[in-house]
Amino acid sequence: MYAIIQEDGKQIKVEQGQELRIDFRFEASAGDALTFDNVLLVSGEDGVKIGKPTVDGASVKAEVVGVVQGEKLTIQKFRRRKNSKRKTGHRQLYTKVKINEIVA
Repeated sequence: MYAIIQEDGKQIKVEQGQELRIDFRFEASAGDALTFDNVLLVSGEDGVKIGKPTVDGASVKAEVVGVVQGEKLTIQKFRRRKNSKRKTGHRQLYTKVKINEIVA
């Protein structure tokens, strides 16, 4: 059984027991429960349900595992013939969640 949810403008395919990273915008700590209500599609034993735009009564329940950092991105700025160089980096924060249940 899987579902496609919409979170922060992105469509994500989720399955029960899966761990995934979503953008860090939840003020949740480890062990808290989250519910995603924007379910666009649910596939199970009784077939596929497609929402218009969302499936009525469907939700995905998840648990927050913790906050993780993404890989380091390096930003370099360079101006030719000006002796001007700048190198900075950035690591994005993500919330790691584990999908517990898909309610159709």
